[in-house]
Amino acid sequence: MNLYESIYVRKSVRHFKMETINQEVIEKLKNFIAQIDSLFPEIKTKVEILDNINKKEKLKGMLVPSAPYYLVIYSEEKEKYDLNAGYIMEQISLYMTSKGIGSCFLGMAKSPKQTEENELHFVIGMAFGMPKGEAIRHDYEAKRLSLEELCVFKETPKTWVKEILEAARLAPSSFNSQPWRFVVYENRIHVFSKKAPSSKKNHGKYNEFNFGVMLANISIAAEEIWVDLDLIKLNNITHKTIPNNQYVISILIKQ
Repeated sequence: MNLYESIYVRKSVRHFKMETINQEVIEKLKNFIAQIDSLFPEIKTKVEILDNINKKEKLKGMLVPSAPYYLVIYSEEKEKYDLNAGYIMEQISLYMTSKGIGSCFLGMAKSPKQTEENELHFVIGMAFGMPKGEAIRHDYEAKRLSLEELCVFKETPKTWVKEILEAARLAPSSFNSQPWRFVVYENRIHVFSKKAPSSKKNHGKYNEFNFGVMLANISIAAEEIWVDLDLIKLNNITHKTIPNNQYVISILIKQ
């Protein structure tokens, strides 16, 4: 299973076996992390794996499951650092899925260190390990809005545009909020962020991280079907295209 195939079967796993993962598998995971392409290479990041087999490295915070391992990401606090972190962490999660390892993002976790890691800021954690139940699910089991609910189609999109949108649709998000909305043309997609209701203010805390996760899915899908993407912000896109939504970025698709 590759990263693209993992998009369709990945699920959040919260119940783990407290057992070690083969060291060779851990080393391959570390090598994968070292080679990840970030969205903004100029932003310094560090990913660290915590071994909690002896229950001495458990991340603290609300709703943090007991797991044999945790993974944390630190970043410089620069513009779009949350977006960049989401882009990196989703690739790691999909890689784990491809190897039969379960994982879940921990939005309520606290930094495992008393001080910042080399002046880098703790962004988010992830629990991972061998799952007690199934490590995967079928794409039809994912509780996601349909493309018709997420998209405004201005033109009939190319087939590969729909494939990319499907990968975006399946992206995980905090509270399963799916904050993204798309205005779709034949070979371009304008991405908007749906404003959360005032009664759900906490849903916006990791909004930018969520969008990084979704853009990782888009990039992986594009690479799988041999399509080149340009991510750009256009000054002439107004918020009037979709009411109560804020423009984020545009995706230009070339083949």
